[in-house]
Amino acid sequence: MPQQESRVKKSLLNARVNLIFYFLTLILSFFSRKIFLDTLGADFVGLTGTLQNLLGFLNLAELGIGSAIGYVLYKPLFEHDEGKINEIISVFGYLYRWIGFIILGAGIVLACFLPLIFPNTEFEMGIIFFAYFSFLASSLIGYFANYKQTLLGADQKNYVVTAYFQTANIIKVLIQMASAYYTGSYYLWVAIELTFGIIYSFILNWKIRQVYPWLRSEVRQGKQLFKKYPEVMKYTKQLFVHKLGGVVQNQTTPFLTYAFVSLQTVAFYGNYTIITDKLSLLISNFLESTGAGVGNLIAEGGKEKIKKVFWELLSIRFWIAGTLIFLLYELLPSFIVLWIGNEYLLSDTVLVFLLLSFFISITRGVTDQFVFGYGLFYDTWAPIAESVIYIVIAIIGGIFYGLEGILCGGIISRFVIIGIWKPYFLFTKGFQISVWKYWGNWIKYLVLIAIPFFTLERSIDYFNLQIYILNGWVHWVLFATSITIISSILYYIVLYIGTKGMRYFTERIIYKK
Repeated sequence: MPQQESRVKKSLLNARVNLIFYFLTLILSFFSRKIFLDTLGADFVGLTGTLQNLLGFLNLAELGIGSAIGYVLYKPLFEHDEGKINEIISVFGYLYRWIGFIILGAGIVLACFLPLIFPNTEFEMGIIFFAYFSFLASSLIGYFANYKQTLLGADQKNYVVTAYFQTANIIKVLIQMASAYYTGSYYLWVAIELTFGIIYSFILNWKIRQVYPWLRSEVRQGKQLFKKYPEVMKYTKQLFVHKLGGVVQNQTTPFLTYAFVSLQTVAFYGNYTIITDKLSLLISNFLESTGAGVGNLIAEGGKEKIKKVFWELLSIRFWIAGTLIFLLYELLPSFIVLWIGNEYLLSDTVLVFLLLSFFISITRGVTDQFVFGYGLFYDTWAPIAESVIYIVIAIIGGIFYGLEGILCGGIISRFVIIGIWKPYFLFTKGFQISVWKYWGNWIKYLVLIAIPFFTLERSIDYFNLQIYILNGWVHWVLFATSITIISSILYYIVLYIGTKGMRYFTERIIYKK
């Protein structure tokens, strides 16, 4: 019980800190996006997004080492073995230094192709190269200086990282907004980005020394200890392939949009994804903090307790997913119109595809946490298959249908691998029970969240309320507040009646109170 209470307390502390900064950055992001679009232009916003996605491919060189180290740290953290923790972090520092050099070399090579990647752009190559190398330098700081923050995540103390990173990020964006508004300088905007990356690194490492005064990791020692921990490379090789699947989709979508549609559409689509990304961050801040707790729970043992927590977390995710999908469907287009203008609207098909992908990304989280907690990384064919399915469908779809076709590739590939294979893998190899129980419950959950969706949608159409919310921000906020309260309560009631997981969650809350 003390260990469980510790996990719950740490998860709640992570959630509280994350939520505070989430709402601060959420408000700021919409103001900043508006200012950047008005002062720097949609093309510059699209350019920086495309460059950052290109550099995202270089981060494949990280090989999943950070995730592997996080998994290896669960047991020594559970046992409070400070000596072993020091050794593992030393190995991590040694490996990350080499990865940093590899990314630096690959980044220099990739820079030679920038004129070919951006042949017909209004920007001079000077700002493109300056932005590219600034983003590259910011990325390299994580490999050479910030690697110790992995210990905070594995120890359920990620709130430390969140507090300092988000504080630095808020100050950075405020200064960038001022510079964009008063100077409109591309170079100054990028320089501020790099400067705050360096400042954050110094502050983070100072705080880590305070939290873990006994931490004495050394890169040179890591080279000598490398062979002592063969499981690091074993899990790294497996996690590298898994990371490939995610990177291919996340980093390729904006690039394919640029290739088959336009750089402007990258920015337009980014206006939508900035909202879904912020909501994903909210969910991550609220629920991903339980990831280390799941790993700790599995290390502790107790199959029935583990499965009960799984159903509890799955119900919570379906509750959140169902509510958010409905709210986004009803509110996102009108928000775009009121926020930046009618000319930035994309088609209804893009909205539906975006929400389907968003739904899969939310509900998959609990399966991912338990797969990671059990160390089930050896299904390396799965992310390869996911990437191939995505690329083939996205390219064909992009040629014939543009952005809609590209998004369709992501939905199909994720449904096949994430929706079908991953639960099967977890239940047969991790829980060691039939996966039919999962699929049966998943279909039941899907039907349950569809009932409030169509009921509320019909009601809104009947009273023609969509016209009302376009009358201004006051009407929009009142309508959004009303349907948020109504939909969240309705979804909760339906899931409480229809699922054990939601009843487990309710019992836990009542017990804690």
